[in-house]
Amino acid sequence: MIDHGKIAEENFRKGYNCAQSVLLAFGDMTGLDERTAAMLSSSFGGGLGRLREVCGAVSGAAMVLGLVKGYSDPDDREAKKAHYRRVQEFAGKFREQNGSIICRELLAGVPTAEGRDPEARTDAYYQKRPCAELCRCAARILDDMLTTSE
Repeated sequence: MIDHGKIAEENFRKGYNCAQSVLLAFGDMTGLDERTAAMLSSSFGGGLGRLREVCGAVSGAAMVLGLVKGYSDPDDREAKKAHYRRVQEFAGKFREQNGSIICRELLAGVPTAEGRDPEARTDAYYQKRPCAELCRCAARILDDMLTTSE
């Protein structure tokens, strides 16, 4: 079995943002090629373009859930309800394990550079922030949900 959590963590350490790291880790399940997955999820890093809103790992996981278990018919209310419940279940599990799904709350107490631009990926960067571990956590929750659900 593929360890998507390990892959997501490695992706983050390669320089991908949190959303990219998680979505790319599930290429075997989503069918997306690497470039498409990276481009699609590129806006969601740093809690949506570094706005520190919903954690990119959570956004990436939601994209995986949509691609693997989502709905496409706007009139299928039951499928829509089931999918939203699935996303809420994921968010609840992530929150339970990490205290929040909000980037700025997850990074509380972590010194981060002010401004709009992403920080340079240095050894110090990786040592001070929990993002690689959050990517791993999100992917492992997904693995559990996708292997135990209908």
